[in-house]
Amino acid sequence: MYYPTEGSDTDREWWVQQWLDLLDKYRFKKRLERGRNYARQGNVLSIEFRAQKVVARVQGTEKQPYKISLGLETFSDEDWNFVFDTLSERTLFSAKLLSGVMPTNIEDIFAANGLRLFPFSLPEIESRCSCPDKANPCKHIIAVYHLLGERFADDPFLLFQLRGRSKHETIAALRARQGAASADATAHEDEEVAPAAAPLDLSRFWSYDRPLDPSLIAIAPSSENAALDVLGSMPLAGGRHNIRATDIAALEAFLDRAYATARNSAVMQAMQLDSDET
Repeated sequence: MYYPTEGSDTDREWWVQQWLDLLDKYRFKKRLERGRNYARQGNVLSIEFRAQKVVARVQGTEKQPYKISLGLETFSDEDWNFVFDTLSERTLFSAKLLSGVMPTNIEDIFAANGLRLFPFSLPEIESRCSCPDKANPCKHIIAVYHLLGERFADDPFLLFQLRGRSKHETIAALRARQGAASADATAHEDEEVAPAAAPLDLSRFWSYDRPLDPSLIAIAPSSENAALDVLGSMPLAGGRHNIRATDIAALEAFLDRAYATARNSAVMQAMQLDSDET
């Protein structure tokens, strides 16, 4: 079951609040409140993103949960190419997205191409529910819609996915354009200067003495809760089968805390250095 996280409107990320603001425009306030209560009480049993659609199950008055689907009109491949081209010209926007933050003026990118990322009104959201209520949105849809805001808080790329591009596709498109731009710049410099190839100095392999553009640096902690999961099952002396499961769990929990402490400390030091330099 899914329960909404408690918090005031000021605690929410701006893109989550903009998504939820559409509910405030809904004129049937009693149905809106019933839907919110469904969300608070844990009636939403599951929420899944399948391609460009959201599918969910909500427990209502019937024995079997109702099936809900939500979606937005997707953009064409040509539209997305224009969006990515425009995003690649705004390096700060790309840097924020790659660090998991939705840029405040992201709609400017879409508006420049005659598009909108966020729906303007509830009727723009294609929604269905298997309940007998003919009203749309019904309280079951409203409950799912309400909880989707928290999903967007964890991963703003899900809004892109509803419009037709997954997080993986978005990041790949942005990095491809960044790589092409860097290659073009390097080729241009080579044409102008064409210096003789310098011998490789291995002693300076890890050195970089050029200043970095502060606007391109985004300091953010990893979103991974369990860093060790990336490497798979941990090999232990004597074999895992010879060690009690509770001991293994205790060790992994300790290492998770150690990695989290090291990660957070590194981020704090980086932020302090950045503050000292500015």
